[in-house]
Amino acid sequence: MSRRISILGATGSVGSATLDLISRAEPGTFDIVALTAHTNVAALAEISRAWHPQIAVIGDESLAGELSDALSGTGIETAGGPDALIEAASRPVDYTMAAIVGSAGLRPAAAALQSGSILALANKECLVCAGDYFMELANQRGARILPVDSEHNAIFQAIYPGHEKYIRRIILTASGGPFRDWPAEKMAGVSRADALAHPVWSMGDKISIDSATLMNKGLEVIEACRLFQLPPGMVDIVVHRQSVIHGLVEYIDGSILAQLGSPDMRIPIASTLAWPERMETPSAPLDLAALARLDFEAPDEARFPALRIAREALLAGEGATSCLNAANEVAVGAFLAGRIGFLDISGIVSGCLDAMDRKSMLPKRFAGIDDALDIDRLARDFVTQRMTGIPA
Repeated sequence: MSRRISILGATGSVGSATLDLISRAEPGTFDIVALTAHTNVAALAEISRAWHPQIAVIGDESLAGELSDALSGTGIETAGGPDALIEAASRPVDYTMAAIVGSAGLRPAAAALQSGSILALANKECLVCAGDYFMELANQRGARILPVDSEHNAIFQAIYPGHEKYIRRIILTASGGPFRDWPAEKMAGVSRADALAHPVWSMGDKISIDSATLMNKGLEVIEACRLFQLPPGMVDIVVHRQSVIHGLVEYIDGSILAQLGSPDMRIPIASTLAWPERMETPSAPLDLAALARLDFEAPDEARFPALRIAREALLAGEGATSCLNAANEVAVGAFLAGRIGFLDISGIVSGCLDAMDRKSMLPKRFAGIDDALDIDRLARDFVTQRMTGIPA
């Protein structure tokens, strides 16, 4: 039987890679139920005509009419707006790719979990902002969360089923970003172009900046602790310049299992799409002889304070991690717009956490998604107001 799937965020990089893999599978392997996008009506209409889902949903409700016109006569149901996203995510499927960017992805991902099926999670905010809630919901509904992020997917693949109790620690790898060799005094003058020039991966602007500050690794530590139910002391980071080892699991007997692969997101996506089996990908195989060496070094938390800030937020609880994520998103946007300097990003995030903590606004745990979204909004408002006093 074909596997019924929905792709939430189908026009983004993860959604496009997912459709690319599906196009390479045997006909009839997958049956697409729902496709969604935020504002790209043309792209959503094009892939909907190609794959003929039951429903196509545009997140921006004002564009619903345009989508309806674009798919007129196809027999594909169309809708728009946040409620329509949730309804589409709630439709019975075997697998949902949750790739909606940002806090807008929380409610649709939670709706998908309600069906008790597989949720392939490419949205960081679900675990960073409300990880405990999502893991509890998955357990209650008998659903399975599979990580799409390359590092967490690597850890997932390296954990031998039933051996979770034997784990000593897990290790997430980092490329180190474009400034791994820059002295601290030079980093004050980092430009937008400098920060977007990632040495290994081709990514969107926001994640590229997070990689440059190493905030992406801080967020990944938070995700890993909640996804794999591990205390913070059991999750480490190592800088690995070649970016072919994506994650390692160390067991109590001293064994370390690692997952290696080319830096191609289709590899982790494929592992979730075919799970518990495997499927072919067009990714280039590793040539270990040509690679010749693997280098590792400890991250420099003095030059990259985002790592420390993220670990402190993790210890403080869900309110702090939700605040961290929101404040960072606004600060990164301001840097990309040329309103603040590169080194201001971490300072603004830390300042927001301190200010909201002093006002006792950061609960240890959330009762539900509404609580997470409230903190997200408050943190964004705080940072936005603070930055009005920062000269352009």
